[in-house]
Amino acid sequence: MIKKIKSSLSEKIIFTFLLLLGIFSLTSFLLIKDKCLFVKDYDPLKITFDNPKNIAILNIPCGNVIIELYPNVSPNAVERFKTLIKSKAYDDVAFHRVIKDALVQTGDLEFGKKGNLDYGKIGTGKSGLGNINSEVDVPFNFEKGSVALARTQKYNTEDSQFFIILRDEPLYETEYTPIGKVIYGLEALKKIKYLDKSQYVLRPDYINTLRMLIN
Repeated sequence: MIKKIKSSLSEKIIFTFLLLLGIFSLTSFLLIKDKCLFVKDYDPLKITFDNPKNIAILNIPCGNVIIELYPNVSPNAVERFKTLIKSKAYDDVAFHRVIKDALVQTGDLEFGKKGNLDYGKIGTGKSGLGNINSEVDVPFNFEKGSVALARTQKYNTEDSQFFIILRDEPLYETEYTPIGKVIYGLEALKKIKYLDKSQYVLRPDYINTLRMLIN
C-alpha cells in the first residue's frame, strides 16, 4: 500500500505562488498580444445619424472610427476627402506619424501604401489631384477627436494627408483646415502603434478601409 505524502506548508505556498505567477504571465501575454481587448467596436448600421451623407467609417486594427464631416466649415477640403474615400484610395495606407495621446496622421497615398512603403519619403507623398487651398476662416474648436487636413509649412498645400487629434489643441485653429470630428471610436485610435523616441513609425499600423456610410 502506497502512503500519501502530505505537502508541507512551505511547499503549498510555493505551489500557490507558481500557480498565480503562471496565471499572471498568461494574462499579461494575452493583454499584450491583443491590444484591442477592451476597445469597443461600433457598428454604424446600429446608430442613427442626423446627417448620414456626411458620415465616414474609418476601419483600423481595433475597430471602427466614425467621423462626421463638416462641408459647411470647409467645403473644398471635405469634397476632396470624399472623392478619395469613394475611390478607395485610403485603403491599406499607413499611420506614418503618431504622437502618443496627441495625434495620429495618415493619408500618404504615394509613399504610405502597404507593400510599397518608402520610409525615406513617407509624409511627402501626394494624391495626384493637386493641392487645394487652406480653409481656416470659419471658427472651429479643435477639441479632442477633431480631424483636419495636413499641410506643409505653407498654407494652400493640403492634399490627401489628414490627422486626428487625441487631445484638445486650441492653437490649431486658423492653422489647419478642419474637415470633421470623431463621434465614435476615439479609443481605437489611441491603440495605433507609436514609437517613444520618434514621431515616425517603423512597421506601422494601417487603415483597413475608409468608406462613406452612404455613397
